[in-house]
Amino acid sequence: MDTDGLRLFVRAADMLNISAAGRGLGLAPAVSSTRLAKLEQSLGAELLHRTTRKVSLSVEGAEFLPFAREMIAQEEAALAALGRGTATVSGTLRFAAPSTFAQLYIAPILPKFLEQHSDLTLDLHLSDVQFDLIEGSFDLALRNAPLVDTSLKGRKLADDRRVLCAAPEYLAAHGVPHTPADLAKHQLIAFRDRQPRRLRGPHGEEAAFDPIATKSQLIMDDGQSQIRATRAGAGISLNALWSVHGELTSGTLIRVLPDFEAAEANVLWLIYPKSNVLSPKVRVFMDFLITEIGKTPPWESSVRPATG
Repeated sequence: MDTDGLRLFVRAADMLNISAAGRGLGLAPAVSSTRLAKLEQSLGAELLHRTTRKVSLSVEGAEFLPFAREMIAQEEAALAALGRGTATVSGTLRFAAPSTFAQLYIAPILPKFLEQHSDLTLDLHLSDVQFDLIEGSFDLALRNAPLVDTSLKGRKLADDRRVLCAAPEYLAAHGVPHTPADLAKHQLIAFRDRQPRRLRGPHGEEAAFDPIATKSQLIMDDGQSQIRATRAGAGISLNALWSVHGELTSGTLIRVLPDFEAAEANVLWLIYPKSNVLSPKVRVFMDFLITEIGKTPPWESSVRPATG
């Protein structure tokens, strides 16, 4: 199959502009239209709908797009194995990640990555709503959930520890818990539901963060809003350490029961479709994130515990 035609189709599908996609590959608009038409003719399907005003992906095009990306990745991997791959990484990398994490840790280091790979375009989709990797035609995604989908593969970026936090003003007014049993006397902010969360101590001892067993009055389904409410003195909450690192460092939040944290072994995963060959552009971005973030997670530096 004409892989140059596939590259043109993938770029056009990403940009929804055939002429602009062609220019990125050094093709004149007329040549781009002709090449795309030949690809469609060979496949017996219209991949892109064209009108005088816009270009849109057809149903067949949406179904074919992940396979087109894979065929391009296969070619790149094969040429690299023969030592004939391009010296620079190019193309468009579609990456999905939680918005809050991206704002804190990924966005600040992007200039360094783009300077190293000036021929690569990053198409970032940042939302706390998880995208379907395959249906969304993403090359890579960051997930902070167990890797249970058998159609996906992943590399660990970092541990995702969950810790208890409260505002200094709340602790001054209500006292500092010294044992997990003391939590029963406090306002516990529940996340999404009021189900208890298991806690584990330094020697494997078990405890619980149980809003049902307390006078909890607040249930939230947004992590940033939960952090803001905790900072405002609404109670004690259980948060991802990476999400509250800045507040813990500045002292606007204090770790409560610092020897205890959530018992679940949560992990931040960089995941990609299992069927895909790991293309050079995906590999270099994964390696970059692991080097810049994963090797020494900035949120793992020590912060002061609550006293009193």
